Amino acid sequence: MVKIRLKRAGRKKLPVYQIVVADARSPRDGKFLEVVGTYQPTAKPHAVTIKKDRIVYWMQTGAQPTATVNSLIRTTGLLYELRLKSMGRSEAEISAEMEKWQEHQAVRRQKRLALKSHRRSAKKEAEAKAATGGEA
Repeated sequence: MVKIRLKRAGRKKLPVYQIVVADARSPRDGKFLEVVGTYQPTAKPHAVTIKKDRIVYWMQTGAQPTATVNSLIRTTGLLYELRLKSMGRSEAEISAEMEKWQEHQAVRRQKRLALKSHRRSAKKEAEAKAATGGEA
């Protein structure tokens, strides 16, 4: 069975992963068939680059992405695009849907960042209140 999975590269404490197509029996950093992308988890925001055409080819050939790679592919919108193609949509409809999807993802990202900053400020206020309350 062929898998699409991560292969670790980089150095100690600074991982960079290659998204590779490999036989399921080969070790994590062992022999692989093709490099189809990269993933940098230490970059802010996480950097994912993929070769969409090659991933589509390998998935149609029968390669199964691991759970982590599947979520990385999903963040790029490739799975949604493939689903639209399988539903028989035209290229114009697919491009319009993908634009809407990207806008929706940008809104979700902004909401997540706003919520994160709100929680951070609330935590700081609570700590400051506890510090001043503890002194009195």
